[in-house]
Amino acid sequence: MPSQNSNPQRDPALLLDNQLCFALYSTSLTMTKIYQPLLAALGLTYPQYLVMLVLWEQDDVSVSALGERLFLDSGTLTPLLKRMEAAGLLRRTRSSLDERRVQIALTDSGRELKAQAIKVPACVVSAAHCPVAELMALTKKVQALRRQLTA
Repeated sequence: MPSQNSNPQRDPALLLDNQLCFALYSTSLTMTKIYQPLLAALGLTYPQYLVMLVLWEQDDVSVSALGERLFLDSGTLTPLLKRMEAAGLLRRTRSSLDERRVQIALTDSGRELKAQAIKVPACVVSAAHCPVAELMALTKKVQALRRQLTA
């Protein structure tokens, strides 16, 4: 028997399928599952792949610049970067100008990995069953939303 306090009408604002946050969250989980086997073949986790993408764009960056680009704090980045350094993908060095500043640079192995990683985006586009132009437009909309939410 239903409680006398329960409202039999469903409020659309509280339906799971109407929540943008859930749509983004569940899509992110699904995308990560698509990336996982592709990146495993490269010996990378998804967060490590993101670091490599930044370094392939611009090598020799500070940990703070890397964190800003990836929206990650140094407490999250430091253990990740240590594992990547141990794997021979990058080097961490203290700045000669400011010892508090740590610079991240690719090793030869890290640069060479880019040639293998070039196939990853095409595999993801294929899995999405969506035209590239539509995916790029969606990416720009999500980036705009992120900017609005952080403003």
